[in-house]
Amino acid sequence: MARLDVCVVGEINPDLILYGVPKDLQPEREALVEGFRLTLGSSSAIFAHNLSALGARVGIVSKIGADSFGKMALGWLTSGGVDVSRVRESSDSTATGLTVILARASERIILTYPGTMFDLRYEDLDLDYIFSAQHLHLSSYFLHKALRPRIGELFQLAHSKGLTTSLDTNDDPEGAWADDLQQVLSHVDILFPNGREAKKIARNDDLSAAIVALSQKCGIVAVKRGADGALARKGKREWRCAPLKVDAIDAVGAGDSFDAGFIRRYLQGASVEDCLKHANLAGAYSTTSEGGTEAFKDRDKLKTFFQQHAGA
Repeated sequence: MARLDVCVVGEINPDLILYGVPKDLQPEREALVEGFRLTLGSSSAIFAHNLSALGARVGIVSKIGADSFGKMALGWLTSGGVDVSRVRESSDSTATGLTVILARASERIILTYPGTMFDLRYEDLDLDYIFSAQHLHLSSYFLHKALRPRIGELFQLAHSKGLTTSLDTNDDPEGAWADDLQQVLSHVDILFPNGREAKKIARNDDLSAAIVALSQKCGIVAVKRGADGALARKGKREWRCAPLKVDAIDAVGAGDSFDAGFIRRYLQGASVEDCLKHANLAGAYSTTSEGGTEAFKDRDKLKTFFQQHAGA
């Protein structure tokens, strides 16, 4: 088996994105939207797909239901060059998860049916396959209900096998941001929060102080700040990137694309500053098409975009 650059452990599901959703939705009234996109969703799968498009050898370990949504998502990943040979199909009636995104001009409402996201267990993981990679990435920490108690163990073992690690917690639907996450952070080489998540994880409402606190627990903290750009901190050093101006269509998956851009350069031995710039480009590029992966399907356009903005 060829050595993977990155193994992703996480969730797979489609996104149904509805555009032009009315501001006021009323019960029992039929509301009309302007358009929709059914595409590959989930933080883990978007990250895997787009990192593969950036040239890395990527495999994903996950669980889907025995249904058309699961097969559809695997098809999108396979077309993107991701190895899905270690994705398990549920043996019961649990369906593949689904996220419905109500996209408005200035906000998004995100509705997720977890399905098999909640069912992936440590026992489902092919550890030899995972540890054949150089790097382990996990997204959506709080959605992995069955796996969560042993994520710290997985990361610790990955380190003992010589892998580097990264984590994008995403949001906690319960709003608890519980203590078990704190125990995982010491085994994380790169943490990828947005500004709100950084404050929640650090339990500090001051973003700068939160980033300093997190950088004392993890190797690198790379923070996605939307219109304010991005920053990364390692130890006492900090780097910042201004937002890249593009004709943005859709911000879905931009954070996962940012993660992919950072990891691609990180595994090539680049400096933190260069990784941050590459991440910023990948996140911005993602917004130029609908959905989290659509822009990355056009490899020529992707290559041209990075060449044109290499000095940004």
